[in-house]
Amino acid sequence: MLALLKLSPILVLGVLMRLGLDILLAAPLAMVYAIIIGMVFSRVKFSELMDSAIESMKHIVFVFLILQMAYAVATCFMETGVAAEIISIALSLGITAKLIAVTALIVTAILSIATGTSWGTFAACAPIFLWLNHIVGGSVVLTISAIAGGSCFGDNIGLISDTTVVSSSLQGVVITDRVRHQGVWSFLCLVLGAVAFYFAAVNMGLPDTIGNAGEAIAQIPESVWTALEEKRPAAVTLLKQVQAGGLSWYMVIPLIAVLVLAGAGANTLICLGAGILGSLICGWYAGTVTDVMKFLEMVQSSFADAGSWVIVMMLWIGAFGGVMRRMDAFGAIAALVLKFAHNVRQLMFANGLLCLVGNAALADEMAQIVTISPIIKDLTDRHVKGDAKAMYKLALRNATFADAMGVFGSQLIPWHVYLAFFVGIAYAVYPVAEGTVGIIDIITHNYLAWIAVVSMLLLTVTGLDRFIPLFSLPREPEVELVKN
Repeated sequence: MLALLKLSPILVLGVLMRLGLDILLAAPLAMVYAIIIGMVFSRVKFSELMDSAIESMKHIVFVFLILQMAYAVATCFMETGVAAEIISIALSLGITAKLIAVTALIVTAILSIATGTSWGTFAACAPIFLWLNHIVGGSVVLTISAIAGGSCFGDNIGLISDTTVVSSSLQGVVITDRVRHQGVWSFLCLVLGAVAFYFAAVNMGLPDTIGNAGEAIAQIPESVWTALEEKRPAAVTLLKQVQAGGLSWYMVIPLIAVLVLAGAGANTLICLGAGILGSLICGWYAGTVTDVMKFLEMVQSSFADAGSWVIVMMLWIGAFGGVMRRMDAFGAIAALVLKFAHNVRQLMFANGLLCLVGNAALADEMAQIVTISPIIKDLTDRHVKGDAKAMYKLALRNATFADAMGVFGSQLIPWHVYLAFFVGIAYAVYPVAEGTVGIIDIITHNYLAWIAVVSMLLLTVTGLDRFIPLFSLPREPEVELVKN
């Protein structure tokens, strides 16, 4: 009973969010409840609980700088034409009904890496690809599923994605190390997803008619433009740039610079700074940047936007996690996991499942990341014995678990806020889909999400991850499970 009471603040947090409360309100309320439980049932002093909460918040302060830079890079790429050029290059190759889902998957995957936002990527690409799909006679459900899966790809591996930043920071790992750790696995998932979408299109007997992006954008109703201007103004800028035929090939240089620096192991802030500077220089030559001061004001505005919600939310959730750890709330979960785990791989597999279950319970990927990450970190740190290098590899996998089961797992949970948003946008920009394509249809055909979630769990528990470069976990006796 005591163990259940210690865990009850997580249940309270989940219920409050399911009732519609924003996490900015749900987290403080859950924290107050957790403090009461800690004082009454765990006999912990109020001052000790608050000290733990403050200490927990200290560990995530540096991530705020990265988040601000990430928001700025995303805005710069959307506004200066980097994102539009990526789409234009892909569309210039000629797209048929058989290839539109594959193209949508790849373009949104690249764009989500470049912009760091799955929601913004979906809002920007859905009008293009759904109306292009309409012209060439493709499958609506395949195209929506491809856009949804690809939009989440960058959230799992992109340097400027808030979920990548937060999940890495909570495990104490360097973001660029994390990207290298999962890079080959992520690429293989994307390739297998593209193959799956292609064969699904062929199996449906879709035609080979070639479509035109400009014609597709011209068919977008005025009501859709108004809605996008209201909710995603950067998406309107991007669409108009694509409609004009894109800009110049060199507009992709800022994205390439960020990826190359990340691959070379450069500091995350340096990578992001290169993206901002690159978009300024290339945008100046392309004519999308005509006033340096206005460009800097846009960067400043992005810094402010980054602090308006995510940072405050992380502080509250960090404090909540500190209180929960101080009263050893996760001891019961650790005992349950250790009862069934007989080696380190099985423990790590359980960590992945905890992230997936937590995402389903909270129906919000960020809430899952900040709530479950401390649990799996605590499980690993307390019950695995190994040298610093081996433990760091486990931390990298835990960070990848929290993020992947958050963003890709969200695509497989019918009541998740991600799917609600994606379906709402799809119906708004392409009303023909309403009544013909439902959430279960999108889940069924989201091949990338299925491949990512299932493969990560299976590779972890079976040890087959050793065949994927940089992705393997340390093996016994390099690491050892300690149950006491």
